[in-house]
Amino acid sequence: MVEVFGKKATRFGFGEGLAELGKENPKVFVLGADTASSVAINTFRDMFPDRFLNVGVAETNLLGMAAGLAVAGFIPFVATYGVFAAGRPWEQIRTTICYSDLNVKIGGSHSGLMVGPDGATHQALEEIAIMRCLPRMKVIAPCDLVETKKAVISSAYANGPVYIRYGRENTSIFTNDSAPFEIGKANVLREGNDVAIMACGTMVYEALMAAEILEKKGIKARVVNIHTIKPIDEKVIISAAKECGAIVTAEEHQIYGGFGSAVAEVLVKNCPVPMEMVAVNDTFGESGNPMDLMTKYGLRDVNIAEAAQKVLRRK
Repeated sequence: MVEVFGKKATRFGFGEGLAELGKENPKVFVLGADTASSVAINTFRDMFPDRFLNVGVAETNLLGMAAGLAVAGFIPFVATYGVFAAGRPWEQIRTTICYSDLNVKIGGSHSGLMVGPDGATHQALEEIAIMRCLPRMKVIAPCDLVETKKAVISSAYANGPVYIRYGRENTSIFTNDSAPFEIGKANVLREGNDVAIMACGTMVYEALMAAEILEKKGIKARVVNIHTIKPIDEKVIISAAKECGAIVTAEEHQIYGGFGSAVAEVLVKNCPVPMEMVAVNDTFGESGNPMDLMTKYGLRDVNIAEAAQKVLRRK
């Protein structure tokens, strides 16, 4: 059984990480876009008002100002809804930040379907794809509140641009402070050699639950938390492919260009094996209860377990 230490949204882990960074590093500067409380950067704002700037609903300016702060020697963190953090100012991120390899950290909150009632316009389901295609950009999708805090702190000391994807809805906390976290290094959370389930973000917990479903059917699934989508841990992926012979990926994102595609790119070059992807299947979301949406769009533990059984038939 997976031990759970309560439920809390990953956005609060983002905020806790920033607050801790603010205490230890005077170069950390935070910028928001009229969404400080929603994306949990209000604690930093209240603690360090001289290092916080609300730019307003002007995301292209937001990223441009962050770039200027990076040139001046600060470590700027930008945070707003993922749709507006990654999508609206994409050209500024590409040309001003990535092309110049500036030390800007971007927090994309309210990612995935679990924004719920806010609906399709606010459900960021494409930003893994559009961020990971940018040269020099690191992309991280932490699995719970504790790991999100670690991702924020680690990103401050990683050179160059970083995109951190996090969410609004309360989700299970199942890692602790002693669990390892290193950008670019995946963590094997459960051993097994019949099939490997690789997941990122909210889907890591669903993957662990899927492994328990499969165990009751006599199938031993390896569960891998690939929190860093770029640079991705090729060694862990290749090892899983060789030892398990079948792969399932799970992400709260579009099926095209995202996490599953990143894993497939590694496999096709190094160790092609049967693979299934659990993801949003080329459609926009809608308004609704977050978990009802996850069920409707096939992003629950039962869907991952079904994908694992399907891929095993091709093994």
